[in-house]
Amino acid sequence: MNSQTISLLYIVALFAILYFLMIRPQQQRQKKHQAMIKSLKPDDRVTTVGGIFGTIVKLKEDSIILRIADNVRIEVLKNAISQVAGKEEGAGKE
Repeated sequence: MNSQTISLLYIVALFAILYFLMIRPQQQRQKKHQAMIKSLKPDDRVTTVGGIFGTIVKLKEDSIILRIADNVRIEVLKNAISQVAGKEEGAGKE
């Protein structure tokens, strides 16, 4: 093999490593996050990327109304939801 072929194989191998270590896992995380956002429903306990805990009151097109305390509601973007904890297990746990 000549040096051009070795250089080409080296570049292809580096791209393959980059793809499997960085690009593919990020795409999988994005798909998982989108599926989680689509499955949101009222009364789910969620955490935002800013660390705010709340319960979903209402779903809108691109945003969600969260109850974070008694008589306190905020509107956040759906993409700002980082985790879903599940159904609210009791009123005293907020």
